[in-house]
Amino acid sequence: MEPRNETEREYIGIAASPGIAHGPVSLLRQREITVPSYRIRPDRMSEEIKRFENSLIATRKQIQEIRDEVQQSLGESEARIFDAHLLVLEDQALIGETISEMESANQNVEAAVWAVGNRYIDAFGQIDDEYLRDRASDIRDVLRRLLSNLTGQSLGDGEGPGTKHVVVAHEIAPSDSACIDKDHLLGLATDIGGKTGHTVIVARSMNIPAVVGLGDISKKVSPGDVILIDGYEGRVVVNPSDATLFRYGKLKDEHKSFEERMIASSRGVSQTKDGHKIRLMANIESENEARSAIEIGADGVGLFRTEYLFLNERRLPTEEEQYQAYRKTLEILGDLPVIIRTLDLGGDKMATIPGLAMHAESNPFLGYRAIRYCLDSIELFNTQLRAILRASAHGNARMMYPMISGAAELAQANDCLERAKEELREEGLAFDEDIQVGSMIEIPSAAIACDTLVSGSSFFSIGSNDLIQYLMAVDRLNDRVAHLYEPTHPAVIRTLDMIVKAGQCGGVDVSICGETAGDPIMVPLLIGLGIESLSMSPGLLPNAKYVVQNMELQEAKDLAAMALSEPDGSVILGKLVEFYDERTASLH
Repeated sequence: MEPRNETEREYIGIAASPGIAHGPVSLLRQREITVPSYRIRPDRMSEEIKRFENSLIATRKQIQEIRDEVQQSLGESEARIFDAHLLVLEDQALIGETISEMESANQNVEAAVWAVGNRYIDAFGQIDDEYLRDRASDIRDVLRRLLSNLTGQSLGDGEGPGTKHVVVAHEIAPSDSACIDKDHLLGLATDIGGKTGHTVIVARSMNIPAVVGLGDISKKVSPGDVILIDGYEGRVVVNPSDATLFRYGKLKDEHKSFEERMIASSRGVSQTKDGHKIRLMANIESENEARSAIEIGADGVGLFRTEYLFLNERRLPTEEEQYQAYRKTLEILGDLPVIIRTLDLGGDKMATIPGLAMHAESNPFLGYRAIRYCLDSIELFNTQLRAILRASAHGNARMMYPMISGAAELAQANDCLERAKEELREEGLAFDEDIQVGSMIEIPSAAIACDTLVSGSSFFSIGSNDLIQYLMAVDRLNDRVAHLYEPTHPAVIRTLDMIVKAGQCGGVDVSICGETAGDPIMVPLLIGLGIESLSMSPGLLPNAKYVVQNMELQEAKDLAAMALSEPDGSVILGKLVEFYDERTASLH
């Protein structure tokens, strides 16, 4: 064991999973796999392809075993992580490219797998969307396992102290995270990674503090070091002093007390002190999350993402399968509303899904996606519309279209809906004839001309993440320009105000979803602008509800008036933070 370096050192990364923990370092090292490269005679190519097919089968079996283990230990939601890995192994484009690479270059399968796999990794690594960019780690994980099976080289495993410890690594592949000794795991720290990585998802599900994107932390610690993880602020302290441990010990107690008191205080109706009701809804993607939303006191589901039905299958879901999934969620929610978003997929997000004719694009998020794809894939769209309509007979279902750009597009979508309704009438199948249908306002063209969408919409739902990003022309994940992504920028606030006023004039309710909706600092401003329904991740609901219950509607309106007249977004943010701190002071 290397001698411990007693000097305290602090590193800043990305806060990925909340919590504070400290303990001895356990370095998780991945062995580098040596990839052989040599020529194959044309008459031996069939044998090489057979080797490739056998390794695909072996790798699929290993990943399925890991999936089964995770399902038993953590649950189905976390196990779905590995469905993406299985899809990679069944991606006919990737398999076909690998075989073509072997045959065109007369080279061995390992070299072809390495070349094609890295092309995919590089392509995903360049994508702006954080979720999709983090999928590069999935492909990298599958690639390493595939090469391990082809070459017979071990993947390696962690070196742990046998007691409770903090795992430090360059990157923790999902299959590695599944094999970590959970009973002794205190926290995670990695050189690379983002908030939407699968390892982070596992960490959150286990309530394990995690900090990612630390640069080269794995090279700056040694076994014998002690490390402290601050998953709230994204800080890591190596060999913390007694004073630092004491300070963080108090901070940990404060956070725990704050969260417990926040949850206890926020029970009850979501309304302001002067009795103004605000609907706080949940964003979900499965029936299990629907149950969590009910348990935490959500007023309904403001965003049911239907993509998981497509992403987690190796074939297109049938109408019956979709119907059953939507129906179960509606029955769980009872009389509470469930807003089902139609398919929001496109570009690179569909690359590994068989049965959908989509192609790589240089900028898929301004391209062939969401409602644009659905209106060009009428059969698929009709299947989903029929499933949603049939499910609407079993609860308070509503639906909305993503990425609507204008009235003509909305009219096309509604025409498709009417045709689906007519089919069900002819077949004698029940559905809610008066189902509410909304438009997501997340493209500037829709925001500017939202008055033209009123006649075809029962409600508007503002998709804050995309709307702000498009308005500001800022990739919030790009370090060089991320500081320009500013939800309190006057242009953003005035656009929100414009959408709300257009809705009010047309008698259309306006809700909001996305990160801004779940930010407790932004909640009073949004309410002051006239938004009366906010949808967020279930875990954010208690904080938002507490803020609502501890303010009056006029105070929110005063904040909105200030924001609409203030030219400096940082000043607006400062006043919102001040307001939030005043309301939560009693909890500290």
